[in-house]
Amino acid sequence: MSALHWKPDWAAAQRAFCAWWEHRGLALQVTAPKDEPWEVMSEPGWIADPQVRWIDVNNWAEHSIYRMSRQFFGGVAFPNFNTLIGGPGSLGLFLGAIGHPAPPTMWYEPIITDPAVPMSLQFRQNESWRLHTELLKVGLCQADGRYLVGYPDLIENMDTLAQLRDPQLLLVDILERPDWVKEKIWEINDAFFAAYDAWWPLLNGQGGGAVFTAFDLWAPGKVAKVQCDFSCMISSDMFREFVVPALTAQCAWLDYSMYHLDGTNAVHHLDALLEIEALDAIEWTPQSGLPGGGSPQWYDLYRRIKAGGKSVQAIGVKPSEVLPLLDAVGSEGMYVMCACPTEQQARDLLRRVGWEGEP
Repeated sequence: MSALHWKPDWAAAQRAFCAWWEHRGLALQVTAPKDEPWEVMSEPGWIADPQVRWIDVNNWAEHSIYRMSRQFFGGVAFPNFNTLIGGPGSLGLFLGAIGHPAPPTMWYEPIITDPAVPMSLQFRQNESWRLHTELLKVGLCQADGRYLVGYPDLIENMDTLAQLRDPQLLLVDILERPDWVKEKIWEINDAFFAAYDAWWPLLNGQGGGAVFTAFDLWAPGKVAKVQCDFSCMISSDMFREFVVPALTAQCAWLDYSMYHLDGTNAVHHLDALLEIEALDAIEWTPQSGLPGGGSPQWYDLYRRIKAGGKSVQAIGVKPSEVLPLLDAVGSEGMYVMCACPTEQQARDLLRRVGWEGEP
């Protein structure tokens, strides 16, 4: 697919993505409200009850399509259908977690109350999976060459186990029943592979490859954002013992992987992440109250990631920060996410950086 109706320079974006995954090019995402919508359509209303709103596939799809129709997609930005119905952490739902919608997030009710009671964590095509699958099919059916449809934010490893068990109890489990924790993490890995493969016939070939909705990832193969936010609460030794083995296998199974490094309390695991040969990129999310991803405060972190042989994704970068960031750390292997207030400002920024797509 060389073009999308709502992304005429999609071929240029594909080339930039491929170069970024290979640590040799810049992937600059610049979005803005579009001066004139791609298509004129009426703004849909939201279902009043948030408990219903977050599981109504058609209403969700209407809002996603409407939002995309009014956005300018500059650089590697592309119209990305919102498959995050019910919030992040879909895999836990497919393993039996009970989700409680609380827009803009989801709270999970643990189901593992006694680890002594045998329970195998196996992927099941349950009601939550069917809901997500229905949304994917609705999105694909209505795409008509306008946008791409990607994987929901599955999440995996210790984060999914914490959903099913309870974070505080899981911290105790690490000390009291470490073998049980490791066993469950590997079961979650197998469930991730099964869920991913179950959707592969639907989602393979999107824009010439595949899309992972969270963090706007596209690649010419199996791609996902991987993470362990739970790592903020454990030591480097524990991270290497419990998280790294399954994470390494997951990255090796995927063709393209990017780790979501969330907050300064997780940075002490960076050396372990850089040692995972199959991991391609690392995204940095500063926690609330700290400067965004374009701040000079993070330049050394980006240099360290790049020196370790990984590409970088910098999010929340202000338009005025883009050029100083690239000058400081180099453009090779940088995926910079930036939002501008107007389409003209977005186009001006793309020209200053040297984007070779549509003018």
